[in-house]
Amino acid sequence: MNEIYTYTVPTFIKMLGGLKNVLNKCEQFAHEKGMTDAEFLESRLVPDMFPFSRQIQIASDNAKGAVARLTGQEAPKYEDTEATFSELQARIDKTLAYVQSVPESAFAHAAEQKITLPYFPGKFMNGFGYTCEYVLPNFFFHVTTAYAIARMKGVGLGKMDYLNGLPLQDL
Repeated sequence: MNEIYTYTVPTFIKMLGGLKNVLNKCEQFAHEKGMTDAEFLESRLVPDMFPFSRQIQIASDNAKGAVARLTGQEAPKYEDTEATFSELQARIDKTLAYVQSVPESAFAHAAEQKITLPYFPGKFMNGFGYTCEYVLPNFFFHVTTAYAIARMKGVGLGKMDYLNGLPLQDL
């Protein structure tokens, strides 16, 4: 079992699946309230923060980018032009398909992989540090922020919507 794979791929799959469910509830809420997709998707917590749609795009970018960087692949490129709930759902679906297509064996050297990011020129992290210190916290930040924006708008969500289920077993 590869720890980096275990920390990332199943987490991305679970949380992006939950984000799809949150998007469904947001779309239903927006339509019940007579809002256009754009009115809801441009919502933000504060003026200088990215809107709801961008939070979803960045969460998607984190998942596909992490899998690609940790396995030495080129990440799929998305144009960040999603303007409707259905386009954001399709983006998550594409991201999930990519993340699920990379086998655990591709993560064999992920912990030692030298990870560079364009916004930290001349710097790198090893794959373990990148996973634990950057990509997972950043991924969760954007998923949580999308959830928080939805809650702020009045969408009826609870913690279980965010968690997308738990692996509970009978005693």
